[in-house]
Amino acid sequence: MSELPDAHVEWDAGRLGCGEVLVMLRSRMRRLAGGQVLKVTVRDLGAPEEMPAWCRMTRRRLLRADHPDYWIEQRQEP
Repeated sequence: MSELPDAHVEWDAGRLGCGEVLVMLRSRMRRLAGGQVLKVTVRDLGAPEEMPAWCRMTRRRLLRADHPDYWIEQRQEP
């Protein structure tokens, strides 16, 4: 098994649904500097599809997805 990415910040979203998580995730990611990583724990069963889609749409890099844990890298601003 490959090594887990280092996370600068961790967030356990508890039992929130993906819709709520994605809304809150936006503001949490904005607090990070470019290149920093957020590890978020999302238990919602839709997360394996929703989290990668959100990363693609917001141009953030999904470093690893191991449901319920997701490591997301904040994008570098030009």
